[in-house]
Amino acid sequence: MNPRAPQREEIEGLLRGSAPRALAAVVRRFGDFADAEDAVQEAMIDAARQWPAQGTPESPTGWLIAVASRRMTDRIRADSARRDREEHVAAEPPPGPVAEADDTLALIFMCCRPELSPASAIALTLRAVGGLSTAQIAAAFLVPETTMGRRIARAKKTVAETGEPFGLPAPEERADRLRAALRVLYLIFNEGYAASEGRDLARAELSGEAIRLTRIAGLALPEEPEVGGLLALMLLTDARRAARTDERGELVPLDEQDRSLWDAAAIAEGNRVLTEAIAAGAVGPYQLQAAIAAAHDNARRAEDTDWTEILALYGLLEKVAPGPMVALNRAVATAMAAGAEAGLALLVEVEPRLEGHHRVHAVRAHLLELAGDGPGAHAEYSRAATLTASLPEQRYLTRRAARLAGGA
Repeated sequence: MNPRAPQREEIEGLLRGSAPRALAAVVRRFGDFADAEDAVQEAMIDAARQWPAQGTPESPTGWLIAVASRRMTDRIRADSARRDREEHVAAEPPPGPVAEADDTLALIFMCCRPELSPASAIALTLRAVGGLSTAQIAAAFLVPETTMGRRIARAKKTVAETGEPFGLPAPEERADRLRAALRVLYLIFNEGYAASEGRDLARAELSGEAIRLTRIAGLALPEEPEVGGLLALMLLTDARRAARTDERGELVPLDEQDRSLWDAAAIAEGNRVLTEAIAAGAVGPYQLQAAIAAAHDNARRAEDTDWTEILALYGLLEKVAPGPMVALNRAVATAMAAGAEAGLALLVEVEPRLEGHHRVHAVRAHLLELAGDGPGAHAEYSRAATLTASLPEQRYLTRRAARLAGGA
């Protein structure tokens, strides 16, 4: 054991980094994902209790594997119906070294199965691969711990019922499963960077975890350019996090942010990863979104933003991955590159696909304000404020409306 008493944050970091490798080893040895995940979670709880007083072991991962394996063996021995399985496991050698990136990627694929809803896949990924406790995940998504516990239990049951052995998907399934896994990682990042509801604008622990897991996926799949594209998109977007709120915690829009607060190292890494991803193969939607983020990040001032380039990138993105949000953002880019009236004309086409979504009203308000229609912008800002579940966004939209109230 390490004689120095570790800090709580240090232990949490060790546990999060070690949990996927430990779980992969236990699943590989015992073949039961649901029970193995419970056993590793219990081992992590033991570690959180013991390591502050006793110090960290030389191999945190090995410690977790050993403790979780003992718990699994105890469960097997307690179940007479599984006696044959116990004899099989007892004859196996102890788990050897594991390839961290490959095994973590296998866990991500397992947790992001197409049979699971996005909410269930996110929760299971954060617990099984991210090493977060049920309580931490519940707090991040503002739901009771019992509700999150049931969600995770159902997800584990679904995974177990598929009967899929631990490992990477078959080559013919890899592309579809990778798309599903990247989507879950992006959803985790988005919820962390711009929380969909609640009093906080962001939850850095979620966006940070999404970046960490995407890095690992990139190590395991260096030949997949869209993994690099997603990592670049996350880095280039998260680089602005410190400037997104003021000293009172209020939202600051992109064009008003203090760009000196942006993370220059993250922007440089994001640009490098994006360049490598684009050079690696066909350009996909995550690479295009990362290129748009780079166009914003590489502008020293808001007025230096190359909106013509951004508009062209949104045109490509709409062909590769069409959707209402892409069309909405293209309307904004059109307004910035060709004038507010052009953007408003495109917005008319988009609105039926986003009925009741606060963002379409917020965008119209912004474009109407650019066009000089104060009363119209006031009404749209007010409408958008009533539709969002994010309190920081609601306050921002209300302030924008109030600023225009004199001309309403």
